This record gives sequence, C-alpha cells and structure tokens, in this order.
Amino acid sequence: MTGDITEHQLDAADAAELSEAPSRDALQTIAEGVTQLAGFGIAAISVVRDDGRLEVMAVAGSDDARRELQGRRTPVDKLLAEIEKADEWGLLRFVPHERLDLGPEGDAWGWVPDVEPIDDPDAWHPMDLLVAPLLDESGAMRGTLAMDLPLDGRRPGAEQRRVLQKYAEQAGRAVLTALEREALAHQVRLADAARHIVRNASAQLSMSRILADSQAALVEGFQARGMWIQTFDEDGLGTGAIYSANGTTIQLPEELVSIADNAAHRAWELQRTEVVSPDHPFGPSITAGQGERILEFLAAIGIGSLLFAPLGAGPECLGNLVLTREPGAPDWTHMEGATALDIGHDLGRAILNARAFEREHQLVEELQALDSYKSELIATVSHELKNPLTAIIGHLEMLEASPDLNGTTRSSLAAMDRGARRLARVIDDLLLLSKVGDPTNTIIPAPVDLHRVLDDVVDLSSVAADRKHLTVRIEAPDAPVLALGDADELDRVCANLVSNAVKYTPEGRSVTVSLAHVGDQVVLECSDEGIGISTADQEQLFTEFYRSTNPEAIAQPGTGLGLAIVSRIVGRHHGRIEVESALGKGSTFRIYLPAA
Repeated sequence: MTGDITEHQLDAADAAELSEAPSRDALQTIAEGVTQLAGFGIAAISVVRDDGRLEVMAVAGSDDARRELQGRRTPVDKLLAEIEKADEWGLLRFVPHERLDLGPEGDAWGWVPDVEPIDDPDAWHPMDLLVAPLLDESGAMRGTLAMDLPLDGRRPGAEQRRVLQKYAEQAGRAVLTALEREALAHQVRLADAARHIVRNASAQLSMSRILADSQAALVEGFQARGMWIQTFDEDGLGTGAIYSANGTTIQLPEELVSIADNAAHRAWELQRTEVVSPDHPFGPSITAGQGERILEFLAAIGIGSLLFAPLGAGPECLGNLVLTREPGAPDWTHMEGATALDIGHDLGRAILNARAFEREHQLVEELQALDSYKSELIATVSHELKNPLTAIIGHLEMLEASPDLNGTTRSSLAAMDRGARRLARVIDDLLLLSKVGDPTNTIIPAPVDLHRVLDDVVDLSSVAADRKHLTVRIEAPDAPVLALGDADELDRVCANLVSNAVKYTPEGRSVTVSLAHVGDQVVLECSDEGIGISTADQEQLFTEFYRSTNPEAIAQPGTGLGLAIVSRIVGRHHGRIEVESALGKGSTFRIYLPAA
C-alpha cells in the first residue's frame, strides 16, 4: 500500500461530517472481511471527493495503519499514474515495487509496513501496490479498495485474487451508496432551515393558515426579497398575489397568472424548477416570449430574478411557488432549486390534505344537516300520525264494546285494531329512534340496577316465552349490578334484546341473559338457541329498517328498528356492542356499559 507522501489530514469539520456518513459501517465491514477472509493483514477503502482527492474512509487490520491513514486525502492523479504501470487482474491492479515512481526522495504513497520480504520468488514487498479502482456506471473512478501485508508473505495467487474480486465488487457498490447518501445529506442540511418551517404547514388544515405559515419562513430561508404562492382551484385554475418581505401586496396580472399556470404544470411534469433572470437562459417550462414578459414585470417592481417551483402531490400539480431576489443578488444555485422542488412536494401534500379536510368538513356538515332534517322529519311525521292513530284505536275499542256487532264485524274490527296497534308500535319506535339519535338530547347519567331491569323485562316477556315453552334464565350476582346511564333507555335495550331472543328462538329451547362486572364496565350478555344470523346480515344488523334475508326471520313480525335503537342507545352511553352468531346455532349479543 504505497505512493506519494503529499496527503493532508482531513480537517475537523470534514472529519465530523465523515463520521456521520451512514455507509461508514458497511465499508468498515468489507475492509474487515478482506483482512479476516481474504488473507491480507491490511485493507483500506477510499472514496473520491469533489476536490479530486481520495479520502480514506475505512481501515482494517492494524491500529497503527488506521491512525495514520484514516481521514487522509491523496491526489487521485498520483494513483492513476501508478495504475498505468499495473498488471490487470480483473478488477484488481497490481504494481510491483520495482515499477513504482518513488520520486527523488524515495517517498512512498500511503502507509509502508515495517516488514522484511520472505525468501521466495513470489514474496510480497512492502512497496508493492495492490488496489482495486471502484468505478461507477460511466467508468469514472469513485473510490478504491487497497490491500497490503498478505498473511502468507506472498503475492496473491489465482484463488486469492478471486476472493479479492468479490470484495472489490461489494466495496464498489458500498462506495457508490455512501457517496449518494452523503450528497443527499448535504441537500437535506441545506433545506433544513426552510423545511422545518414548511413542515409546520402540514399541521394546518386550512389553506389560509398554510400560506400564512409558509411565506415569512421561505423568504427568510432562501434569503429572498419576496415570494408568492399561487394555488389552483379544483378545476386547475388559480389566482395569485405577490407577498414581499416588507409585507406589501402587489396584484399579479392575469397574463402572468396564465403563464404561471402553464409553466407550473409543465415543471411538475418534468420535476424541475425554473430560474428567470436577464443572465440565465429560459428553461423548457417557459418560452422565450413568456420569459421576456416576466422580466418586464420583474423590472417594473424592482426584482432582478426569480426561482419558480411547482407545488403538487403525486401526479397532480396544485400550484406554484415563486421566490424573488433584488438585482445584483447572488444567483440561484442548483441546490436551492432542488430544495425548492422538495418544498414544493411538502407544500403540495399540505395543500392536498387541507383540501381533503375542507371537503370532508363540508361533507360532515351536510350529512349532519341531513341527519338533523331526517330526525326532525321522522319526529314531526310520527307526532302527526300518533294523534289520529290514538283516536282510531280509541274508537275501535268503543265499537268492539258494542253488543250489537255480528261475528264478521267483530273480526274486521279486531284486524283493524291489530293493524292500528302495530302502526302505533312503529311510530313509538320512530319517536324513540329520533330521540336517541339527536345529539342535542343528552342523557343525565345515573346509577341503574340492570338486575332489577332484567327481572322486569323477563317478567313482561314470560307470556310469549311460555307460549313457545321457552326457558328464560338470568345469571347475575346477588348484589346489584349498576350501570351509569338513563334508566328508561337501558330498559329499552334489555327489552329489545330479550324480546328478539324470544321471538327468534324455536319452541322448547332456552334464552340466557347474564350480567357481570369487568373492570370499570358492566357486561350484559343475551344468548339464545335461535335461528342465528348470517355473516352478510350481521354487517347491516344495526341499520334502520333492515330485515334479515333469512326466510325464517322474515316470517316473524318486526319493524327493523329494534336493534338500531339498541345500537344508538349503547353508543350515546359510551358503550359498545358485540355480536357472535351463525346460522342455525343461535346468537349472542354482548353489551359493554360504563359501571356506576
């Protein structure tokens, strides 16, 4: 590992930067592999820097060599001159010591080990040079892998060269990755001052706040005189105003608004920024005529140049960002253009999120208004139906009490009475559904003994259960089981669950209702041995007016509102409901409510 001694040590700032390189460990691992598995005592990996020097990034095998070589920079030209004399072994280049140009002083390139060659025709000499130039796809050298001190003291044979070839291939990929990551890190550091402010915009959910939070930060971060952000409407059109650093606002002419629209879409498609200044050629997003018109406008407002960046997300262009500088100010750099494009992505996502939020907010308001209207309509219609229906039922009762009616008339009156009472139940359910679905109708929570509620509910359902020879059991602790909520509404939850279980359970089977404390919750469970509920029906089980597709269920009378009412009551009590069911195997409804 030899050469000229004109290297210079890496300065402190560069050394700190190097220590942060994310691929440093990978390069060190490869170098250590050469020393551990390829039979060499020393291995070093270097990269080519922008100043045309090789910088040693990883050294393995010797602490002395690491201390002397780590961080050194050596002119690439010196190495290239030596490589021209080398024997080519695949990716490897070997220069015997007798071919090296040591200079008038006998100077050595790199680190020369203090060893004596063995007595062998193929003995390794301390001044021998074995290096693998690491090239990119274009053939440019981006780094090197250098080896020294073979453990057997001999120059490598064919098998050892094959192993070294593999490590050289790995080192080449790792060096390219390291350089790419360092370039990206440099770009990130440059953009950081502006980026961290722009990211504040992503937390905003309104367009006005996004623009307000971005303006001052971008002007300061890019050392611009002023800026403007133009956003496009949903139809792709936009309006613009110039926000300068001193707070003044200048209206952007319609002609330039149109030019900016077209240029932004083109620039977003090409993923590039544009610079407009008298000394800079116009890019592909702006025609010569458009550029001249822009320059005239800039001159009129005292601006020397501008940096134009599109805003967007995914394939959609959402607007443009323009930063301006005074005449005589520094030119816009390539890195500033890349940073502006990156910020265009950040702002684009923030704008897209804000638009989505605004649309969702508007949709929620419309749905809330529609739901409120529906509730009011249901309540109004139900009230209007309830009064005349009450009168009908009352007069039917009076007619049925008459002793002069024949059998046919009494049968008709009974049918009318059943229909009227069924309609009354539907109206009662609609009124209750409207009540429990009204967000303004809040509950006043109080302790409710669910054991006592279930006793009453089971007693009321006993007639229907006895008619079908069903066994209805309550399994609960002896002590009261108190839930926090509205007594009437929780009574309705229990009544609907138990009545459904009785209704859909065939004769001779059983229904079990249980209560238990689980942590800070009360669990009410209603299980039956009924017809069960299909998976498809379970998805819509709590939808208003939904009836099962099961013919056995359809044969039973019902409004399709019972479980919808249960779901709304449980929800407004901050509880939850679970269902376990399968066709022919019964159903279990499990309600979780806050304990009192």
